[in-house]
Amino acid sequence: MIDRYLTVTREGVHESEIKRSRFLCALAPADTEEAAQEFVRRIRKAHPTAGHHCFAYVIGPDGRLHRASDDGEPGGTAGTPMLQVLLGREVRDVVAVVTRYYGGIQLGAGGLARAYGGAVSAALDLIGTVERRHLTLVTVTTDHQRAGRLENELRASGRTLRETSYGAEVTFHLGIPDADLPAFRSWLADTTSGTAGCVVEGSAYVEV
Repeated sequence: MIDRYLTVTREGVHESEIKRSRFLCALAPADTEEAAQEFVRRIRKAHPTAGHHCFAYVIGPDGRLHRASDDGEPGGTAGTPMLQVLLGREVRDVVAVVTRYYGGIQLGAGGLARAYGGAVSAALDLIGTVERRHLTLVTVTTDHQRAGRLENELRASGRTLRETSYGAEVTFHLGIPDADLPAFRSWLADTTSGTAGCVVEGSAYVEV
């Protein structure tokens, strides 16, 4: 089980120019291969006159599913360098498409690889990444009188508080690192004198 990984949470585009060629790197989150391929099709449609739409994507926390395409550029000069950047920076559930408008000057194999890989790296720097951790999902319930203090204690202890809901009782939805669950139960019992309820509802990768 992969404990944590990086991803992007929004779409974005970074544009650069190298020897008159324009390179537009579009990044987007994608948690399935179908979503990644649909994004590639959307970028192709948005730039019908461009010479190349090279892409790379990495799906899944372990990065096991990944694909790359040179889309007519010399073999290994576009998709592979793009994929190497995504894998090297440990970014997952992401698709990158670099659209090239040819400027009339040959870049050579090395120049192309640097241009395509550099476009992805620059786009990641521009858009930014977030960390997702595999956490146990827990709901904690308490009465309204104790809720304010408990929320302060949860935040002060650095817990990942995902949501708070109010009804007959106050419910806190949290993400707890799997190995920390026993210690969290003990902490909660001590903090609330055993009055708070605690239920495990599964697990998921949660943005932190």
